[in-house]
Amino acid sequence: MERRMSEKEFVDSFDRALEQGHIFVVYQPQINHSTGRMIGAEALMRWRDPEFGLQYPADFIPALERNDLIYRADLYVFEKVCIFQQKCLGSPVSPVPVSFNISRYDIFEKDYVDAIEEIRKKYRVPVRFLRAEITESSAIGGMEVISEVLRKLHEYGYMVEMDDFGSGYSSLNILKDLEVDVIKLDMDFFRGEVGGRGGVIISSMVQLTKWLHTPVIAEGVETMEQAEFMKSIGCNYIQGYLYSKPLEEGDFIRKLAQLEHEPEMNSMEMAESMHAEKFWNPDSMETLIFNDFVGAAAIFSYSDGQIDIQRVNKKYIKEIGMNLTAQDFVTMNPWTYVSAEGRRAYKSVIQKAIKTGEEQKVDTWRTFESRCCGEDKICIRSTIRLIGRAETQYLFYAMIQNVTAEKKRFIELFDSEKIFQHAFDQANVFAWEYIYATKQMHPCFRCMRELHLPPVVENYPDSLIEIGIFPSDYADEYRGWIKKLEEGAESIEGIIPLTVGRIPFHVRYTNEFDENGKPLKAYGSATLVVDGEKEG
Repeated sequence: MERRMSEKEFVDSFDRALEQGHIFVVYQPQINHSTGRMIGAEALMRWRDPEFGLQYPADFIPALERNDLIYRADLYVFEKVCIFQQKCLGSPVSPVPVSFNISRYDIFEKDYVDAIEEIRKKYRVPVRFLRAEITESSAIGGMEVISEVLRKLHEYGYMVEMDDFGSGYSSLNILKDLEVDVIKLDMDFFRGEVGGRGGVIISSMVQLTKWLHTPVIAEGVETMEQAEFMKSIGCNYIQGYLYSKPLEEGDFIRKLAQLEHEPEMNSMEMAESMHAEKFWNPDSMETLIFNDFVGAAAIFSYSDGQIDIQRVNKKYIKEIGMNLTAQDFVTMNPWTYVSAEGRRAYKSVIQKAIKTGEEQKVDTWRTFESRCCGEDKICIRSTIRLIGRAETQYLFYAMIQNVTAEKKRFIELFDSEKIFQHAFDQANVFAWEYIYATKQMHPCFRCMRELHLPPVVENYPDSLIEIGIFPSDYADEYRGWIKKLEEGAESIEGIIPLTVGRIPFHVRYTNEFDENGKPLKAYGSATLVVDGEKEG
C-alpha cells in the first residue's frame, strides 16, 4: 500500500534505502526558451519505499535534516550524479552540466567541499559538468561560513547557483555579498496572473542580475504565458513542468539524445578593463573617476531601439542645465526630448559602436523643459562606448558636451558665408585669408570654383606665382607687400593684373594682430577694376 512514512520510519530505513537504491536521483532539464536547446539539468533526490511507495521530498528531507542524515544523503546524490556523468562521457550521448544541491547543513560541515571534490576526482568528471546549488535561505545567519564555502568551490572550478532567489527577506544583501555565478528565480511571484506587481519586481531582478553579468534561470515555469513573459524581459533560461517534469535516469538520457545542447549560459559580457557593476559601488575607483575626474558622463542601456539612463554624474546635470536633477534624467524617456532626426542619428552611432566596439561621436539637438526654466533647445555632443552586452541588451558609457553656442556660431557663419558668397559673385570679388605661421592661404568658394584652387594653398604666394595667378613681372612687388604685412603694416592696397589674362583687380589686405601686436593673419580681397577706376 502507498502511504506517507513517519519520521521514525525514515530514520530507521535510511541505511537500507541508500544500500538498495530506494533513494535515487531524478533530473529536471533546463532549457533555453529562445532556442529549445538544453543548457543543463538539476539533480533532485527522491525516495521510493518498496512497501509504502513514493514519498514526498517535503516529508523526508526535513526528517533527514533534523536527524543529521542529510549530509550523507547529499554526498550519496552527488556520487550518483558523478557516476551518471561518467557514463554519458563514455557514450554517444554527450552530457550537460548538472546542478547538485548543497543544504544549509552541508555548509556547516567543514569537509563537505573536500569530500565532493574527492568523489569527482574518483570518477574523473570534468568540473565544468557539475554545478553547486545553494539556497538563499542557507545564507541567512552564516555569511562568513557560506562565503568560505563559495571560495573553496570556486577555487576547485565549480560554478555556483543560488536557488530560490527572491523567496527570502534579504535577497539583495545576499546578492551583494555572495559571488554566485547563476541566479535561479523563484517563480512564486507568478502564482496567479502573470505580470502586475510581481512582474515588475521580477523584471527589475532580471535587469539587476544582467548588470552583475550573472545568468538567470527561471525555476518553476509551468505555462507558455510565464515563459513568454520571462523571455520578454530578457530571461530565456527555463526550468519547470512546461518543458519537462523531473525524469528518472533512462528517460533523461532519451531527452539528452533528443535535444540539442547549448554550449554555455551567456551573461552580460563586459568590455575589457570595464567593470560595470563597480559604477554602482560608491567606494570603487570607477565611481570616484565617474563622479570627480571625468567630464559630464552617463551610463545607459539600449535594447530594441529604447534607451534607459541608469546613472548620471553631477557634471552631466550641470552641462545640461535647466535645473534638472539626476532623478529627472533617470526616470524620463530620453527619446521624448530628442528630435526624430536626432533619434535616427543617435541610433545609427549606437549600432556602429555595437558593431565596431569603438568609440563613436554624434551631435543631437534636444529640447528640455523644467518648471523653473521653461523650455530650451540645446545641442549635445555625445561620445559613447559600449561597455557590456547581454544578448539583445547593451550597456554604454557616454560623455557629453553642450555645444549649443558653437553650433549657433557655425550656423550664423554659414548663413553669412552664403550672403557674402552671393555678394562676391555679383560684385566680381575674390576673398581669402593668409596665415603667416604656416604660409597657408585659404581661398573663398569662388576662388576654388573659378581659379581651380584647393581649399588650402601651401607656400603662399610663391605657389600662385608659379601657376600664373600673379604674373611674374609683378611677383617681386607682391612679395614686398607680404613682407610689409608680416612686419606689421595695418593694410596695403593697389591695382595688380591677375591671372594669365592680366585682368586688373583692386587688391586689398587688412592685418589681424594678436594681444602682443604681432600679425597673425591677413584678410585679402580682389575686386574687378571698372574702366573709370582704371583710368583714374
